[in-house]
Amino acid sequence: MKLVSAVIKPFKLEEVKEALRTTGIQGMTVTEVSGFGRQRGHTEVYRGAEYQVDFVPKVKLEVLCDDSQSEHVIETIMKTAHTGEVGDGKIWVVDASQVVRIRTGEMGRDAL
Repeated sequence: MKLVSAVIKPFKLEEVKEALRTTGIQGMTVTEVSGFGRQRGHTEVYRGAEYQVDFVPKVKLEVLCDDSQSEHVIETIMKTAHTGEVGDGKIWVVDASQVVRIRTGEMGRDAL
């Protein structure tokens, strides 16, 4: 099993969510996060004063899936979240050695 995590632009969340649903993904976790990468934040003006915004608001989504689905999940997120602009985000994948559904005690693939 794999845990696919992606940090994307917030306005792309609904589009990515719907695209993943149509591919058969049944669940995901979404968290509002902030950070910076190569874009290193940006400058804004508020009431005539210019100030630096170091952390840019993003959305982190996590999808737990079977090994056979992970490449498809990655491709779907890449295609849907892509704008071509700086700050589109990142995707990373880690192995999930064990998954347990708390309610039923199911383990492994059955818990997905």
